[in-house]
This record gives sequence, structure tokens and C-alpha cells, in this order.
Amino acid sequence: MQPQQINATELLARINQGEQLHLIDVREAIEYHTYNIGGVNIPLGALAGKINNLDYNKTDELIVICKVGLRSETAQTLLLQNGYHNVKNLTGGLIAIQKIRH
Repeated sequence: MQPQQINATELLARINQGEQLHLIDVREAIEYHTYNIGGVNIPLGALAGKINNLDYNKTDELIVICKVGLRSETAQTLLLQNGYHNVKNLTGGLIAIQKIRH
């Protein structure tokens, strides 16, 4: 089964509709504080250690985000391997979001 993806246009539309989304930003804290679209900041390096203590149900839709979509793809794999069923990766990452917003 192919891992699920969400693109920047779709994600922004859902955010703009006021949808409450479970966003996990897996960039480092300094990157997160420089620019983010909300969500919880759990750097990729810390995710494995926190994976059993996340405040999500295994069936919740989780959207993992990073700068370009590579670290979040790794995070998506990690979450899927740990029993989370509905994990989407933001393709193109926050760079794609910024291109749309500007």
C-alpha cells in the first residue's frame, strides 16, 4: 500500500475552512520557530523516543510536515510502523505552502 500524501493546496484549503487537524512538524525547534503553520513540533530525532506517548489515537488522521517533505516522509514511515493507520505526508513540505501563500 502506498503511503498517503496530502499536497499544499489541499492542506491550506482544509486549514482555511477551520478544520482541526493533527499536524506534526518534524523540523528542528529553531526551524519551527522561524516559520510554521501550527501543529506540534516534534523534531524527527526525538519522534522515536516519544512515539508511545503521543496524544493521538492510532486511527486519527495525522499530517506530518517538514521543509521539503523528506524528514516528514521518514516520520510517516516511523508512525506507520508503530501502528498509526492514517498518516499523511505533506508533499513538497512547507516550501510548497510558502509558494502558494506568496
